[in-house]
Amino acid sequence: MRGLFFGLAGIGLSMTYSILNFANFSHGDLVTSGAFAGMMATYVVAGGFGAEANLGSLLLVGAGGSVFGASLGIGVATSPLAVLVGVLVAGVSAIGLALAIDRLAYRPIRDRSGIALLITSIGVAFALRYLIQFIFGPGRRGVTASGDVPSIAVPLVDGTVSVNLHEISLVVVAVVLMGGLHLLLQRTKLGKAMRAMADNEDLARVTGIPTERVIRSTWIIGAGLAGVAGYMFVIWNGTLHWFQGWVLLLPVFAAVILGGIGSIYGAIVGGLVIGLAMSVSVVWIPTGLSRAAAFVVMIVMLLVRPEGIFSGRSTA
Repeated sequence: MRGLFFGLAGIGLSMTYSILNFANFSHGDLVTSGAFAGMMATYVVAGGFGAEANLGSLLLVGAGGSVFGASLGIGVATSPLAVLVGVLVAGVSAIGLALAIDRLAYRPIRDRSGIALLITSIGVAFALRYLIQFIFGPGRRGVTASGDVPSIAVPLVDGTVSVNLHEISLVVVAVVLMGGLHLLLQRTKLGKAMRAMADNEDLARVTGIPTERVIRSTWIIGAGLAGVAGYMFVIWNGTLHWFQGWVLLLPVFAAVILGGIGSIYGAIVGGLVIGLAMSVSVVWIPTGLSRAAAFVVMIVMLLVRPEGIFSGRSTA
């Protein structure tokens, strides 16, 4: 589950690097923004506009313990409409935010060096993070009714593994979005234009490819996937806090680097490897060291294959 999130969130980061040529450090806070926006919509729909709390508390996602996800019965099984609305709002809000940031912060300096864009993205990340803290508060909150999640026992060779509906939902959403992106990149004119621009921006511009449209599409796809990934991670994990995306950004970066910087498929595979490494490593080492174990795996694999799993291809 963790690996699917890293892969889904890493797609946008990889697309930004390959097409816009800079590492976007505000990507993690786009994940957080999408998660909060989606959960805000979920609280409002599940809360019935004041059935359990006033509208202000619902819009603030229960800031200060004013209302809890468990009391609203938030979950894929208990409030499917609220979760569906949350997924849509998470993606759309992240897209709108990314386009606004590009218009205000990135477009005016797009012709400068990648370092200028990178430093700007760090500033944008801090601004987003502390704006979220100011609006929604600093507290970590539980946002789902975890006890009401149906689960099934999947038989394996030496026992069974319990898989609940939230995990299945994350798998379905991630696979559908990744499959849709594959079809877009391989079967549409926009996908071909994006791959061409990733390979050689100057040549793409000379041949008449509308580069501004491609850049806008890159933000739409990358931010939309980031927002949905953030929301589905919260549904699966059950908790939400203001620096969640920032904490998860380094493993996402590791997934992108491991898969091959600029390769979208590499980001997906790299995410699965990093997620599995973090989860499986706790069999032998303390849980607090699982993140370090994932980075050790990344370093070892890069020593064997320095350009990444997908050989650093800049196209899909």
